[in-house]
Amino acid sequence: MSDSASSPETETETAQSTPRRRFLRNSGLSAFGAMLGMSIPFERNLPQGIIPVALAQDTGQELMSGKKGLIVLSDRPLNAETPAHLLDDDVTPTDRMFVRMNGLVPQSALDADAEGWVLTVDGEVEKPLELSLDDLKSQFENVTLRLVVECGGNGRAFFQPGTSGNQWTMGAVGCPEWTGVRLADVLNAAGIKSSAVYTGHYGNDPHLSGEEKDTISRGVPIAKAMEPEGIIAWAMNGEDVPALHGFPLRLVIPGYPGSVSHKYLTRIWVRDQVHDGEKMGGYSYRMPAYPVAPGTEVPEEDMVILEQMPVKSLITFPETGTEVASGQPAEVRGHAWAGNGDVAKVEISTDFGQTWQEAKLDPAPNRFAWQRWRAEVTPPQPGYYEVWARATDMNGVSQPPVSPGWNPRGYANNIQHRIALIAT
Repeated sequence: MSDSASSPETETETAQSTPRRRFLRNSGLSAFGAMLGMSIPFERNLPQGIIPVALAQDTGQELMSGKKGLIVLSDRPLNAETPAHLLDDDVTPTDRMFVRMNGLVPQSALDADAEGWVLTVDGEVEKPLELSLDDLKSQFENVTLRLVVECGGNGRAFFQPGTSGNQWTMGAVGCPEWTGVRLADVLNAAGIKSSAVYTGHYGNDPHLSGEEKDTISRGVPIAKAMEPEGIIAWAMNGEDVPALHGFPLRLVIPGYPGSVSHKYLTRIWVRDQVHDGEKMGGYSYRMPAYPVAPGTEVPEEDMVILEQMPVKSLITFPETGTEVASGQPAEVRGHAWAGNGDVAKVEISTDFGQTWQEAKLDPAPNRFAWQRWRAEVTPPQPGYYEVWARATDMNGVSQPPVSPGWNPRGYANNIQHRIALIAT
């Protein structure tokens, strides 16, 4: 399957067919209501250029073997996302965790064979370390945390014009329970020198070409690496980290794009400069240093590293297109998370963003876990409705109704999530 981008005509049309786009251009919402066989009570509030979500669904994609309902976006490397309604669990089940590969799965992971595995910690440290899995488990405090991992390109499908890369919609995210040791504890044991600036991460996944070269080698600033929520994990949801997710050892560094949560981890190189490994330079995981108009060609030297991910929310129940009873309350729920670790509130709208009601937001079990939110909606009469959700972080920054900050690779899109409800 090609990983090239399409060029959608409007903000949310990426998954639509040409006939559906033409239908809306030529016929408008009134005709759409006629096609549905029902009214759209808040039709006048729908902003121009935003397509009803009921027409933005794209079904029938091939499902990936071994995962429940995931949608395969590419098979070389393997990438698959999870439909939003399958992400309703507080702890994301392993079989519903999205898959993002850069190379091939190592044979040792396929065989679940960790014998002889060694993690090297070197570079700007006083005491270089070589640690086996048993060393990690016995020499450091073991911790278990729920941590969000989200692909930096989650939401790429909604940028206009389209950008290259896997066309993730909303499902390149999950919040499993990870068990391991704190990255900071291991770095402290190695003795971080004052010259340390950045980490560099390496794994043993083979390159797609078969050549002896890195598939990806990214890193984070030392200050981020020393946060207590960053862990070196050997277990996911109480079991060995699966082959697709980094067996036998991976980093989980929440709040940053998932590309820094390195799988198949073999080495942490502490650098005296910003790491310059594979996919650290050029346009990879980088944003323009200044706002640009959509479609702008940005010089490479004007790109800066994507670090903290934006605030975001997801509607996980009910599934889009669900029928509900008019005049009766219906539950809507989902999750919210933020790259700075804190979500202040979640609000929902059923009148295309004209009015908003605050949802009940549960506290996170630990920092960088997603937070459950719930609300009730009561459609006043039969017809077509949409539920829009927006989260706001502790700095007062909220999700926008349209894709923000266009960039050449389609990163960090935190557009509001929407679902359709049919009131009968």
